[in-house]
Amino acid sequence: MPARRSIVVGTSGHIDHGKTSLVRALTGTDTDRWAEEKRRGITIDLGFASLEMEPDLRLAFVDVPGHERFVKNMLAGVGGIDLVVLVVAADESVMPQTREHFEICRLLGVRRGVVALTKADLADEEILELVKLEVEEFLAGSFLENAPMIPVSSTTGEGLDSLREALAAAAGRAAPRPADGLLRLPVDRVFTMKGFGTVVTGTLASGAIRVDDEVEALPGGSRARVRNLQVHGRPVAAAFAGQRVAANLSGVPKSTLARGMCLLEPDRFQATRQFEASLELLPSAKPLKHAAPVHVHLGTAETVGRVFLLEAAGRKAAMAPGMSGYVRIQLTNPAVAVLGDRFILRQFSPLTTIAGGRVLHPQAPRHRRKGPWRPLLEGLAGGGAATICRLLCDRSRYGLPAKHLTALTGRRSAVWRVAAMETAALRVLREDPLWIGARPSVNAAKDRLMESLRRFHDSNPLEPGVSAQSLRSAEFGDAPGFFANLLLRDLESEGEVVIDGELVRAAEHQIRFQADEAEARRRLVSEFREAGLRVPLLREFLPTLPIDAARARRILANLLREGVLVKVSHELIFHGEAIDGLKRQLAARRGQHIGVGEFKALAEVSRKYAIPLLEHFDRQKVTLRDGSARRIL
Repeated sequence: MPARRSIVVGTSGHIDHGKTSLVRALTGTDTDRWAEEKRRGITIDLGFASLEMEPDLRLAFVDVPGHERFVKNMLAGVGGIDLVVLVVAADESVMPQTREHFEICRLLGVRRGVVALTKADLADEEILELVKLEVEEFLAGSFLENAPMIPVSSTTGEGLDSLREALAAAAGRAAPRPADGLLRLPVDRVFTMKGFGTVVTGTLASGAIRVDDEVEALPGGSRARVRNLQVHGRPVAAAFAGQRVAANLSGVPKSTLARGMCLLEPDRFQATRQFEASLELLPSAKPLKHAAPVHVHLGTAETVGRVFLLEAAGRKAAMAPGMSGYVRIQLTNPAVAVLGDRFILRQFSPLTTIAGGRVLHPQAPRHRRKGPWRPLLEGLAGGGAATICRLLCDRSRYGLPAKHLTALTGRRSAVWRVAAMETAALRVLREDPLWIGARPSVNAAKDRLMESLRRFHDSNPLEPGVSAQSLRSAEFGDAPGFFANLLLRDLESEGEVVIDGELVRAAEHQIRFQADEAEARRRLVSEFREAGLRVPLLREFLPTLPIDAARARRILANLLREGVLVKVSHELIFHGEAIDGLKRQLAARRGQHIGVGEFKALAEVSRKYAIPLLEHFDRQKVTLRDGSARRIL
């Protein structure tokens, strides 16, 4: 963990209200990097600066453009801020971009900040008081209602110390970022440095990044290794959530990276083209029609998409201004999102901010609108890890791998293991890799398996059981490989099934013979016992039984499985007692050699019987062929 807290401070406000000048006065850094910005005297893209606050606090400033044409650039930087400096010029008061920037910050969930009344040296005391009243009225009822409001002048230095103190106090109340989470670094700049190569920057949303780490860039999937790291221009071995980071990457060209991507821990996340969310439509917006095209700003990414109202009653439905609801958003280009991420919607044309919301299901399936989507989304919106895990696993017949839950939420597998172990409705189905299921779903699957097994017994009363493989294929062909075996182990331990090798039967199952089948079985056993080693051929004997050939062969198979009869070849079946007797005779000659003729005499059978019997004993390791004879083992 870093020894010093790093709090990201974003500026917001109308063009030419002095945001960049204020940051320069506070930090000594000119955040306008481009020649075009200096020539025109306006901020076009994001700028960055830092301010050391003793003894253990650093403020990282993200200076955003104020012009309405560059709001999309502003949105790429403001998503990662912890608190906002709302900049209002004392000589102009609240203006259109003041309102839009403020609404964006509110919709993105920013909860702390200060108000800087810039250019205070250009307004007399009466005007300044009037502006204060207007700003107070504008902020009434908002998260900045009671925020410090400080007149400042970047020219004279008036109020700068007071502003620094107010920022330090607000930073002290800011919630820490999840440093123990998975690495997520939304990229807001990509460039090359001579002698270093590709560099990306961003505000570390969660987790940590270290020199020599392998990272994955999504969307796209490029892999790279972290060669060097800087935090506010200083080399570091590791950077942590909440810090402004510059990462020098090896193994990836600049052309494959862009603003809007995320650097991530490899193989943990997936980009999405569709997510479900809660949405708030601004009172100033027009009604939002079902399937309306919009511009979607998510993290540092911006893409076109469509908004589908989950509660829409027909294609002409619309969400009224100032209302909230659940939506599904389809993206033209994929983006990275996890549960809880904030986003902004702007009208397709003209470009104005109309709504904001919170991602609930980042990889949303295609629900029917009349389906049970509401309990899921309500639970995702306000539930803890156990609730989220249960809701998601409830909707999967075979549970979910922890890596899927991690991809949706950004939380590590350990969180889900604890949730499953502490929640009665959940169960760890497999440890490595971790797989979690909902107990009701597992119990329903066991009921289904037992029903299938009983159907098999009803249709095959002479069979002792069904092969585990055929049972798995018939009922759980689409399940993960371990799932059916888990159910069978459960049912065996509960006394519901008996597993004998690869055969599975219900514990209560017993082979049931009809009268003619019982008579056929008695005759089979009796005839072959009395025949000794001079048995009849099957093709000649089976037709003499009082049942059809199919049932006769099932009874024969049953006797073979029980070991009452022994199959030596396709046509030759012997009673087990006869085979055992012959084995005892051979055992008395262990170590000796025996030829076919001698074996015929010993068994008192013809060559037609002797050769299959010897081959059977070879397979049973009773004898071993040695030239033309056999050695008795």
